[in-house]
Amino acid sequence: MKKIVLTISLMISGCIYSQIAIGKASLESESSSIEFGNANKGIILPWVPDLSSVQNAVNGTLVFDLSDKKIKLYRNNSWADLSIDATGAADSSLQDALNDNPAAKMAIGTPTTTPGILVLEDNDKAMILPKVASPHLNIISPAAGMMVYDTVKKQLAVFNGSVWTFWGE
Repeated sequence: MKKIVLTISLMISGCIYSQIAIGKASLESESSSIEFGNANKGIILPWVPDLSSVQNAVNGTLVFDLSDKKIKLYRNNSWADLSIDATGAADSSLQDALNDNPAAKMAIGTPTTTPGILVLEDNDKAMILPKVASPHLNIISPAAGMMVYDTVKKQLAVFNGSVWTFWGE
């Protein structure tokens, strides 16, 4: 019941304000669609069996590809690997038996037909990732596909199931 109430609340607030803060009381920026708190937690990307299971991807789509245990970004109409280390090891047993509802979608902003689980529809706002100082030291049990902004290195940090990789300038 709590999940239903939370989902409905998020949908209503997303339609009314088009801005959401999760794990914090207020937004840092008027230019954000969604912001996360700073409690040594990250956002976990959707796990997909392989890239062929992602239909009609649009530029900016992020997934955790179970076939090679890598985080992938769809940009310039093709998939790019955001995981440098090829030795990723992730236990996908929690996800394997589950079936996603292809029609399930949470849109923040003006809803369109853009596919995805969580779609930020605003064309003048961005998502601010969870901010964590040295996530490789402070996130005790990261999940495969986790993504945060490292406030010490000032870089995007992604976890592929065994190692963190950092993306900067």
